[in-house]
Amino acid sequence: MDPPQYNTALALYFVAYVIFEVPANIHIPSLKRFDPQIWLPTLTLLWGAVTIAQGFVKNQASLFGIRFLLGVAEAGLFPGVIYVFSVYYRRHERNWRVAIFFGGAALAGAFGGILAYAIGKMEGVAGRRGWSWIFILEGIITVGVSVFAYFVVPTWSHKAKFLSVSEKERLLQRLDADSDAALIEKFQWKYVRQALFDHLVWGYALLFHGFAFVLYSLSLFMPTIIANLGYKSWQAQLLTVPPNALASISIWTTVWISSKYDCRAPFIIGAAVTAILGYVILLATKTPGAQYVGVHFAAAGVYTGNALLLSWPGENVSAQTKRAIAVAMQITIGDIGAIAGVLIYRPSLNAHNFRTPHIISIGYLIFAILVTLYLSIWMSRENKRRDKILASSKVEIPLSTPTERQDQGDREIRYRYVI
Repeated sequence: MDPPQYNTALALYFVAYVIFEVPANIHIPSLKRFDPQIWLPTLTLLWGAVTIAQGFVKNQASLFGIRFLLGVAEAGLFPGVIYVFSVYYRRHERNWRVAIFFGGAALAGAFGGILAYAIGKMEGVAGRRGWSWIFILEGIITVGVSVFAYFVVPTWSHKAKFLSVSEKERLLQRLDADSDAALIEKFQWKYVRQALFDHLVWGYALLFHGFAFVLYSLSLFMPTIIANLGYKSWQAQLLTVPPNALASISIWTTVWISSKYDCRAPFIIGAAVTAILGYVILLATKTPGAQYVGVHFAAAGVYTGNALLLSWPGENVSAQTKRAIAVAMQITIGDIGAIAGVLIYRPSLNAHNFRTPHIISIGYLIFAILVTLYLSIWMSRENKRRDKILASSKVEIPLSTPTERQDQGDREIRYRYVI
């Protein structure tokens, strides 16, 4: 398989993500018919099985098909997890939980480098190639984790068996005072339309588009980028461990501080600037050691920015169906950027250690900064406008009923955006 075909195989995974992201999540708030305790582990089980199958591919067509199916199986997981967080935690508490989840993904990348190196040594075992064993064994691990997940992933908060009746009541009271999460919302197409025509929802999506382009091109091609600095392929696999480990630490540290000060935009911009610095180092230096430092900066900034921005619509979008669609739209539009990202690191753009792809990545990060500025400025002004209306009203504006809060969502006069 030549490099363009390899890039196409990577891209097909994200094509499936783009197609199935919204359909996989549009049902989530609808009468709570899909239990996350079953739905999320089942998705994990399916993609584990598909990963195992990837270890047995024989030709290009089967690889393309398996990569597409892998995207189908994974499409519903991340938005589903983010939505489940919203029925257990208040708005300002969700950011840290998403960070723990996303930081785990970065940490998995660190261990993945070690695992890929070790399993790759199984070349010829049972007549199979080393790369085949990587998919087979990692798929088996995923299937095992999915079986365990059936027993530990929680159901909806109002049905949680690990909470007593009084604990459920207290949890629902906390959620009701903070957001719409305690309401039982029936699916209505008007909430879908609200998401589709909300400029903030599109802003969150475009923000992830900018970061996802860089995230997936960096994470998938980090071994290639490092190997291009003069290291052997097995060394490159091991050298992906420190940047991914640093990214995990950066995520958890930055998001903890962000949660403490209850703001997101400055830290997202700071993460983008850190990543840009990393790419500038890659472009401006010639020695492998200095360029490897650049990889660390790029990984820390890109992963941290993504962890912050992925929780933003979950904190700021209401009602429930609108929020589920907003999260799915964010990842759908973002993964269009991922498709482009995995196609730019190819031999025709390999000159000067991927100079052109690095410059394009900087451009996408600058775009993400501009989108963040737009979102933060607009939401800040809107918060002040609502404060002014409440302060200047000659008659006290009555509190909205639960039905009114659900119907108005984030447009309700007392709703404040997390900036």
